[in-house]
Amino acid sequence: MQNKMVLITGASRGIGAALAECFASHHYDITMTCLQSEARLTELAAYLSVRYSVSAQTYIGDISRYENVRELFEGIDDIDILINNAGITCSRLLQDMQPEEWDRVIGTNLTAAFYCCKEAIPYMVKKHAGHIINISSVFGSCGASMEVAYSASKGGLNAFTKALAKELAPSQIQVNAVACGLIDTDMNGIFTEEGINAVIEEIPANRIGRPEEVANMVYSICEGHPYLTGQIITLDGGWK
Repeated sequence: MQNKMVLITGASRGIGAALAECFASHHYDITMTCLQSEARLTELAAYLSVRYSVSAQTYIGDISRYENVRELFEGIDDIDILINNAGITCSRLLQDMQPEEWDRVIGTNLTAAFYCCKEAIPYMVKKHAGHIINISSVFGSCGASMEVAYSASKGGLNAFTKALAKELAPSQIQVNAVACGLIDTDMNGIFTEEGINAVIEEIPANRIGRPEEVANMVYSICEGHPYLTGQIITLDGGWK
């Protein structure tokens, strides 16, 4: 029996790498993308292939550019699950942000999801099945000071999720998002240890989340109830 295939963007580290291992452990073939960390992504692909006996393909490129996404999909014969995980931030006052920084955050966090969905949907419509999962953030609903571009991109991704779910539901394609709270990833490198600890004090669960917890949540959505679509599912330890 042929394995199902999942495409994970931004998979070289953090949540993306955890997603790749989670799905590989459940016998999914994987295509993974990243922008710069080619050696890290290649090493991860080799590890997953050997440990779980699955196919693990890689693509290095800027998926906020449509021509690159089209090139990515030239190497894809079929797709069952698309996980739009690639994300960046730019922590600064809006008045100090440069237009190219704004464009980069919106392009990576939101526009790339559009491009990947545009290319993936025909495969899913053809077989009347599929899942699209967008990795969002609690800041997409509540906003964050000095994270206006990031918050705007994730708020847009939430609306994108809800609208696309309605569009694709007649084709039995489920579209959902996971809005993450504070997760232990490299993105938190912009914060001091004191700042991280201050946030943890606000979280009822009294700890930072783990990438593996996000990955397990995403997998459970994809293997769960077929009536679940158009939802922004919050995973934040009760924070927001």
